[in-house]
Amino acid sequence: MTHPQVSSPAQYRRLRVALLGAGAVGSQVARILLQHGEELADRAGASLELAGIAVRDVDAKRDVDLPKELFTTDAESLIVGSDIVIELMGGIEPARGNLLLALNSGADVVTANKALLATHGPELFEAADQVGASVYYEAAAAGAIPIIRPLRDSLAGDRVVRLMGIVNGTTNYILDRMDGEGADFGEVLADAQRLGYAESDPTADVEGFDAAQKAAILASLAFHTAVPLEAVHREGITRITPSMIKEARAAGFVIKLLAVCERLIVDGAESISVRVYPALVPRSHPLASVHGANNAVFVEAEAAGSLMFYGAGAGGVQTASAVLGDVVSAARRHIAGGVGVGESTRANLPTVPIGSVITRYQITLEVDDQPGVLAAVAGILSDGGVSVATVVQTVEGEGDDDATARLIIGTHRAIEKALSDTVEQLAASAVVERVVSVLRVEGE
Repeated sequence: MTHPQVSSPAQYRRLRVALLGAGAVGSQVARILLQHGEELADRAGASLELAGIAVRDVDAKRDVDLPKELFTTDAESLIVGSDIVIELMGGIEPARGNLLLALNSGADVVTANKALLATHGPELFEAADQVGASVYYEAAAAGAIPIIRPLRDSLAGDRVVRLMGIVNGTTNYILDRMDGEGADFGEVLADAQRLGYAESDPTADVEGFDAAQKAAILASLAFHTAVPLEAVHREGITRITPSMIKEARAAGFVIKLLAVCERLIVDGAESISVRVYPALVPRSHPLASVHGANNAVFVEAEAAGSLMFYGAGAGGVQTASAVLGDVVSAARRHIAGGVGVGESTRANLPTVPIGSVITRYQITLEVDDQPGVLAAVAGILSDGGVSVATVVQTVEGEGDDDATARLIIGTHRAIEKALSDTVEQLAASAVVERVVSVLRVEGE
């Protein structure tokens, strides 16, 4: 009996791969392509030739030792004639222009650029559709965690109802340290910067911008609707204090910066909400056990039920894994032929403002330790249509003339606007000295 002859890697069709950027991720992608090219060829069905690496400075010091002859500052010349273009430069320009050039040249593109996808994703996808190419971006939302393909492919026949995730490793590291050690925000942030988890300017992480970009990408996939970045409600973690962490722990919660995306019915019509904020998560919820700089995405679908994807949300080697998975997919598409698979964003569901969602609050108030205060606070809540679920009262300086009480009020679920309006009424009330904190509760 004769057996079909199997091609060796040398006999495979050769695909030209252009790499844009050689930072922490790009250097690792180049290293793996060079060191494990034969193994990747077996998986892809094509030989992957690293044609060059476009960088701003060819002489810059890099963590990975790569052949000097691969580097160039002429990105355009490298892109033209390539079959696959990997963009790991970051930022909007020149990344946007380079990817449009690649797509218009007929190349498939692989990117980890969340900022670019969140702001110009529809433009890139349209350009890809025009020429039958594909845009791959598994590394753009949660590092090494495979979440893009499950949402785009595995759950394409299902109906995702809700998605809730920890998608920023820096903030999770900070909040986890604060929860475990009672440490101050500034102290832990400094440690995160020293360890390389946070940038010297941590604004994108701690103010929720990074998580909002990822939430827009995930929601667009989950609900087959283009979600503009400006439609994502965003809050950061800079106001989280050790006392808030302590109160959360006492009530059985942990504070996490969450990206929450869900289907809603608003005024009788199906809509979606996409938001990022620090929230109280029950310690029994799987997301509560996500520690350090790890990420996790918890998906609820009508047929599949609850699914959780967990792992490293950042890191050069880890993110390179996701990038190279996309490269192999792109190579397989080239070998198989045919047009690329376009993005499914035809549902066109409106993204509603946060005031339309239903949630519940934990409100901490500082009030005078005087008779009638609790009744006055309860009256304000009742007038706002907010029902009280729990009340915990503590007193500092009990017996003194200037003694103050702290009320920790858990509400029942209500419309966000009613809850926020009620908090404003409490802040303006004569019986309330100050609103110490307001946190939403998610995952119950």
